[in-house]
Amino acid sequence: MLAAIARRGTLAGAATALHVTPSAVSQQLAQLEHTVGRPLVDRSGRRAVLTAAGRILAARAEAIERELAEAERELTAMSGRAAGLVRVGAFPTVIRFLLIPAMERLARDHPDVTCSITELDGPPALRELRLGGLDLTITERDASLGLESRRQVHVVPLAEDPYRVVVPSDWPPVHSYGDLADRPWICGPPTSTTGQVLERLGRERGFTPRRVHLCVDYPAVLALVAAGHGATIAPDLALRGVASPGLCVTDLPVAGARRLDALVTAGRAALPAVEALLGALRAL
Repeated sequence: MLAAIARRGTLAGAATALHVTPSAVSQQLAQLEHTVGRPLVDRSGRRAVLTAAGRILAARAEAIERELAEAERELTAMSGRAAGLVRVGAFPTVIRFLLIPAMERLARDHPDVTCSITELDGPPALRELRLGGLDLTITERDASLGLESRRQVHVVPLAEDPYRVVVPSDWPPVHSYGDLADRPWICGPPTSTTGQVLERLGRERGFTPRRVHLCVDYPAVLALVAAGHGATIAPDLALRGVASPGLCVTDLPVAGARRLDALVTAGRAALPAVEALLGALRAL
């Protein structure tokens, strides 16, 4: 509880992370302060600031968490069965086509491992991972950028998901990227993965994409394409199971791929339940 307060900066934030009420955190804190015989949290400001004694105990709490994770790993090695809850942050295409099948595989191979999925990605997901609210998050990035490196976080490569160029089915046949040079495009903002891929594609193929719609939700993007509003770049996973007479997946050379990586904090990477989920994801 004290470690959660240190990470979150408020009693309410710690309560959310621990899935308890703020009053329960307050009561536990009061009990701990009574046991220690001195205040552990300065409540005079808007944020809960740890006192010197609080910082000492919070640092010990981090070490205790690591020891507990190691103990869990050793006990599981003795029993040969992984068990526990894995909290995962991911985005819709990964949830639909990787995490749900992975959960089915876990139910068969590791029935004592369960998952709790939160739709979350990007900086918010990384922040929640570092704060301990998630055990694992799955990220996407342009594969041309290579493997990313993050401090105190294990990056586990999962797969490369090839991109395809998709156009409205009533457009004239597309034989080259030159046929699309003056056509409208639908993609995410410049900071998004698809926005970066389209920018790279334009540089490589010698044209400036004319962006008419900025959208990151693939079902919405594909609906815009099917309605004739522009071309787009979409990964294979987003096209899986999509059957629309308004869409044409071109035969243009592959526009690269997106990397799918799992990010796990150092203290959680060795947990048997996390290892079991990673194994299921890699198998898929």
